[in-house]
Amino acid sequence: MDYLHQFLFGIYPYLALAIFFLGSLIRFDREQYGWKSESSQALNNGMLRLGSPLFHVGVLGLFFGHAAGLLTPVWVWDALGVSHGLKQLVAMLAGGVMGTVTLIGLLMLLARRFCNARVRAAGTFRDQLVLLWILATLLLGLFSIFASAGHMDGHVMVLLMSWAQHLLTFRGDAAGFIVDAPLVFKLHLLMGMSLFAIFPFTRLVHVWSGFGALGYLGRAYQLVRSR
Repeated sequence: MDYLHQFLFGIYPYLALAIFFLGSLIRFDREQYGWKSESSQALNNGMLRLGSPLFHVGVLGLFFGHAAGLLTPVWVWDALGVSHGLKQLVAMLAGGVMGTVTLIGLLMLLARRFCNARVRAAGTFRDQLVLLWILATLLLGLFSIFASAGHMDGHVMVLLMSWAQHLLTFRGDAAGFIVDAPLVFKLHLLMGMSLFAIFPFTRLVHVWSGFGALGYLGRAYQLVRSR
């Protein structure tokens, strides 16, 4: 294992998460008026009406699917009697479905962003960059399904799970688990981690507001007294 691999998969994940959390906090403190999705629906509602729901449903499915798949300890699956090969097959099928849904929605959003003159003029370089970045990350993830099909024993998936869980528990040997992982997996991981790093500098910060809205549902009733 060389120093570059150790940095990219043993140190860089923490740097990306530090930028993600600290950058989001600083932006909220300094630029609250820019803390929004910057919707361009009023300019053109066309493909946004279908593309946006597809994209958001797919992304949420991928996010929670990755979290459950990578962070659930291996012994839990073993205790449930789920073989590594079966878990990999389920991950491939679920990831393929959610990835395809996301891709369809994302392509519609990209076509709208780049082909509609009014939307393009109102957008920024950051808007275009984040969509293209997500597209590249998504395509690498979909291509990894074909790589997974070549080894259905689930061995590589266990290594990826071990990598993620050792990172989460701050163990320094995490990078060693994926030294021999196929290149497409490594590129997918790097693009995904970098997405967290650029997150605070884009309109993606509105995701935090989405989580905050859940607290709004449980708020106390407002008491209004008559005069």
